Amino acid sequence: MGDGIVEGVTMTADVVRLRPPANRVSPRALWYWAARAVVLWVVLLVPQAIWWFADDGGRAKHLVVAAVWLVLAAVHLVVMPQWRYRVHRWEATETAVYTQTGWISQERRIAPISRVQTVDSERGPIEQLFKLANVTVTTASAAGPIKIDGLAKVDADQLVADLTERVGRTTGDAT
Repeated sequence: MGDGIVEGVTMTADVVRLRPPANRVSPRALWYWAARAVVLWVVLLVPQAIWWFADDGGRAKHLVVAAVWLVLAAVHLVVMPQWRYRVHRWEATETAVYTQTGWISQERRIAPISRVQTVDSERGPIEQLFKLANVTVTTASAAGPIKIDGLAKVDADQLVADLTERVGRTTGDAT
C-alpha cells in the first residue's frame, strides 16, 4: 500500500493503522476519576451552601435545587468513571503508540514511534493516593501530546522504559 493520511497524520499504511488500542487503564482509575469528580461537586456545593444561609426566603426552592444537585452528582459519580473505563485504552507497539480517551467526547490517536520526541511520566497527589501515573508522549504534532492517564505506576514505569528504548532504536526524524 502507499502513503496515506489518517486523522491528519501522514504515514505508510503498511506500518501504522488507526485501530482500537488493546490495553485498558488500571481498574483503580475508576476510583481516581470518581475522587476527582467528588472534588468538583464539593466545590459546586459551596455556592449552594452560601445561598442556603444567606437567603431568608422559603426553603422549598433550596430543597429543589439540592435535590437536583444530588441527583446530578450521583449520576455523574456513578456513570462517568464506568464510562471512561470502558473507553480509555492504550497500546504501544514497535511502530506506534495508540490511545483512545474521553467519555462524552471521545478521541483516538496514534503516534508513530519515529515521531516521538519525549516520553514523560507524572504523578500528582491524587494519582499517588491511588498508585497511578500518567504517561505523556510528545511529538511534533499540532494536535499536541498523547496522554495516557490512569495507568498503574508499575505499568507506567515499564511503558516509559520500553518507549524510551524503542525511540532510541528508531532512525526517524522525530518531527
